[in-house]
Amino acid sequence: MTLRLDLLRHGETELGGGLRGSLDDALTDVGWMQMRAAVVGAGPWSRIISSPLQRCARFAEELAEKLGLLVQLEPDMQELHFGEWEGRSAAQLMETDAEGLGLFWADPYAFTPPQGEPLPVFSARVLGAALRLQQTYVGERVLLVCHGGVMRLLLAQARGLPREQLLQVDVGHGALLSIQIDANGVLSE
Repeated sequence: MTLRLDLLRHGETELGGGLRGSLDDALTDVGWMQMRAAVVGAGPWSRIISSPLQRCARFAEELAEKLGLLVQLEPDMQELHFGEWEGRSAAQLMETDAEGLGLFWADPYAFTPPQGEPLPVFSARVLGAALRLQQTYVGERVLLVCHGGVMRLLLAQARGLPREQLLQVDVGHGALLSIQIDANGVLSE
């Protein structure tokens, strides 16, 4: 049996664009509207699981209350930690670390931002959590409120993309997409 995992990316955050990573900034009013609009007519879900960062968890709590569900926080579904790049935009990094940014964009598995989380570690963390969810909630439809990097990773796996194409997976603020995870741990759309 499979798990249907609906993936909802958080909306726009107060501190704006750039690599937010493990920074715990709040949603803007626009971010709240993006997420509320994304779930209109969606579901039904048997449960809601969320990254513990407030840009995900606060909305998950609001939606869970509205739907009469509980929220389970899943630390392993947090965003990639970007180390010294946290909070910086691509434009800022082009001025200070253009070579590193280019290497990261070309193959994020082969280049780790200074003091950041290596993508193979991030991948193992997120995929491990996804497999635990499949084993625990097999046959259910679950909403996962998470981050762009988490969604890109899960969608790239489901689409069978080569690792170099990970950052080409488009996931906007408030995007709601769906994958399935079968009993063998295979992800598909």
